[in-house]
Amino acid sequence: MTKADLINSIAKECKCSKAVSEKVLNSVTANIAKCLKKGDKITLTGFGTFSISKRKARVGRNPQTGAQITIKACRVPKFKAGQALKDQVS
Repeated sequence: MTKADLINSIAKECKCSKAVSEKVLNSVTANIAKCLKKGDKITLTGFGTFSISKRKARVGRNPQTGAQITIKACRVPKFKAGQALKDQVS
């Protein structure tokens, strides 16, 4: 499913315009990203939890040359599915 498909599905279920559905979806994703950037954790009961995970710096290899490279430490988003979502998918 693409973002456009999701917008169409939201518009159909909520009986609203695609423009409103797109604004809602964009707002939700922007607010999740904003909270994660601050380091907060977002829990949507029954759906899952978005959080930030820290990766340490590490040594990797360039696949073309085989040379060692240093990969910087970084923060990455993480999602853990809630039990209700797991049950729906199973």
